[in-house]
Amino acid sequence: MRNFDFAPLYKSAIGFERFAKLMDEAQRAENHNGYPPYNIELVEENHYRITMAVAGFGDNELDIEVEGDTLRIEGTKAKGDVERHYLHQGIAERNFKRRFKLADHVRVSDAQLENGLLHVDLVREIPETMKPRKIAIKQEGRLVEA
Repeated sequence: MRNFDFAPLYKSAIGFERFAKLMDEAQRAENHNGYPPYNIELVEENHYRITMAVAGFGDNELDIEVEGDTLRIEGTKAKGDVERHYLHQGIAERNFKRRFKLADHVRVSDAQLENGLLHVDLVREIPETMKPRKIAIKQEGRLVEA
């Protein structure tokens, strides 16, 4: 995998330092094994979904927690009573931890387990004070519509 240098972005972009830092951190992710696989999709404007393939895990073996700006999804496989002797084991039943950095004003709205897929819905709620607004321009003592 390629590594990109985001240092020029620090110098030329105002206000994107946090974004560049997150990109740097993503390249140095602690979990490089890719398990379990996941998708991140844009469902509609300001609504996102993380879908994670967690075949073999029950809802009692999954833990979802948000702390600050970090979403943590953890799977802990319960030990079975019966010892199995596999001829071939292609279904991974190992424990996992995945962390996702959440952007500002993003919250987890729902989570559901369906057909071996864990769906975690995210919503971005921008406060009114942060939304774009028109600024009227005054010209020589009178108001000009913008």
